Amino acid sequence: MSRPCCSRCARPLSHCLCALVPRLASRTRVLILQHPAEVSHALNTARLAGLALSNGELRVGETFSELAAELAHGTWRSCLLFPGAEAMPLAELAQGGPPLQLIVPDGTWRKARRILHLNPPLAALPRVALPEGLSSRYRLRKAPMAGALSTLEAIVCALNILEGAGRFDAMLRPFEALIEGQIAAMGEAVYRRNHGGDPAG
Repeated sequence: MSRPCCSRCARPLSHCLCALVPRLASRTRVLILQHPAEVSHALNTARLAGLALSNGELRVGETFSELAAELAHGTWRSCLLFPGAEAMPLAELAQGGPPLQLIVPDGTWRKARRILHLNPPLAALPRVALPEGLSSRYRLRKAPMAGALSTLEAIVCALNILEGAGRFDAMLRPFEALIEGQIAAMGEAVYRRNHGGDPAG
């Protein structure tokens, strides 16, 4: 029998994170495109990001047929937050101009690339990337590559670059609580044995 879950954050009621989720305004619109396989993931950070941003939206799917019309007629400067050889540093877009719409694919690298492949309007957007040398706070899983962050961490970093350092750090509070909860559930000894870390991190 499954445990009752919060209808808002989708966490078990005994581990609801809603009290820690801020509600923040941003000039930048954030559109998160989440692969369906991520919805039931224990660390669904995209959902937390969507809840925290009044100018954010989370959509779930592999194909988004409405995007072509939205991108063609929208009032935003849309760009894709996704690394690649052609991606420009995000900081270059922080110098004024019309508001940005930051489109963020959410999933494993393979699933994120599939979303781009199935939605040609996305692949045609200018790409932007975060600075090199960043490290994730997610201490329970080794990053697949240098600089790899969770979706929530990437969005916080991007918004801080665009709108002011530290302005969106409060979004990380439920993320940290989620990690601490997972570490507590496995026990300190198991965490140290499997991850070689300090639970106080």
